[in-house]
Amino acid sequence: MEFKHISVLLNETIDYMMVRPDGAYLDGTLGGAGHSSIIASKLDTGHLYGVDQDADAIEAATARLKPYEDKVSIIRTNYRNAVGILKEMGISGVDGILLDLGVSSWQFDNGERGFSYNTDAPLDMRMDTRKDLSAAVIVNEYPEEEIRRILRDYGEERFAPQIASNIVKARSNKRIETTFELNDIIRDSIPAKFRASGHPSRQTFQALRIACNEELDVLEGSLDEMVDFLNPGGRLCIITFHSLEDRIVKNAFRRFENPCICPPNFPKCVCGRISKGKVITRKPVAPTEEEIEENPRSRSAKLRVFEHS
Repeated sequence: MEFKHISVLLNETIDYMMVRPDGAYLDGTLGGAGHSSIIASKLDTGHLYGVDQDADAIEAATARLKPYEDKVSIIRTNYRNAVGILKEMGISGVDGILLDLGVSSWQFDNGERGFSYNTDAPLDMRMDTRKDLSAAVIVNEYPEEEIRRILRDYGEERFAPQIASNIVKARSNKRIETTFELNDIIRDSIPAKFRASGHPSRQTFQALRIACNEELDVLEGSLDEMVDFLNPGGRLCIITFHSLEDRIVKNAFRRFENPCICPPNFPKCVCGRISKGKVITRKPVAPTEEEIEENPRSRSAKLRVFEHS
């Protein structure tokens, strides 16, 4: 299956990145290289470092970036490791970092990967297939309380207790192997009058995917290192797709800009924490109506940008 992914907020992101021909850039979620191919096309003596943990994405991006191979380095890893790897390569900083979070269209549409509740497939959801932890492991082996917490915290699922309880009951008879088996359990756990708005599995599948790939922990644990890796004037551009991610980014950017922890009644700052720069996007940048019409999956996207001082 050909790797296809429509890059969200493409022009807006490139504009905010302010790519310099001699700059160094890191795309921590390379995917099909939609954003990166434009960044690379703007480079002269500069260099792009593309990172992704998905083998299929790496293969697709390598082909797409072939015309720029002399100024591109592609690395298969989770973006949480990117700064450490670049430092080991002797890179002291970059002029821009991009994270386009969430799941690519290709990952959703490729039924075998188990990301979609619309296709009957093995319960997988691993972005990095080298990892042991899959959605099937969580569903079949985690305690009921932990499944309930995952669905509540990562999916904001109001029926988390019922779904978790029914998952545990079902797996006591047989292992839950497929997306459609899980769909049936979720549907039977939600009262009929609450099933009208959207697919009943949407929030549970989101929660399992986030837990399986440690998405929020990775994001929260990477931002400080990334902003510190920016050269003066460098920008960190992050596209999120749900409120949990967006909140982490918004709060981190606010803290980078104003890190002071002194009580408000102090006449001057004594904590010694220095601002790392400024938030460029006071409100997140959202897709245009035209983009949403062309790509409905872009509807929930938000772009936030921070500039290092």
